[in-house]
Amino acid sequence: MEIIADILLAAGALGAGFYCLVLSRRLKRFNDLEKGVGGAVAVLSAQVDDLNKSLQSAQQVSDGSSKALQQLTGRAETVAQRLELMMASMHDIPEAGPAAPAGKPPAEDDAMAAAYEADSQPSGEEQDEAKPSGLMFVRHNRSQNRVA
Repeated sequence: MEIIADILLAAGALGAGFYCLVLSRRLKRFNDLEKGVGGAVAVLSAQVDDLNKSLQSAQQVSDGSSKALQQLTGRAETVAQRLELMMASMHDIPEAGPAAPAGKPPAEDDAMAAAYEADSQPSGEEQDEAKPSGLMFVRHNRSQNRVA
């Protein structure tokens, strides 16, 4: 009876060993980096890392664009305020016409006009210096602020 029990025990041990061998081969194929699920997990992990990097760079670019847009908006508001002030001051300038203002005698107006014209007409050397050099308005290069 003991011999039969020992034979059955040995057969069970051999069956368990064979079962473990089959399971280890299946697990190796399952975790194979090229064909199995391990490879798919590795590829997905690399893609997640790439997406995180591209998301961070997109956030940096959008932050830079937002700051540039805020600066340009601030400059535009400042220029708009200046233009509004200039337009408002244009309403205060009297229209040029034959009638002289009531508070000043005509002789004083003529003297002031002659002095103004003399000051506003520079001599030959001063004319070269008085002319504006370069552009009055500058177009900004838009390619510097563009998103890559």
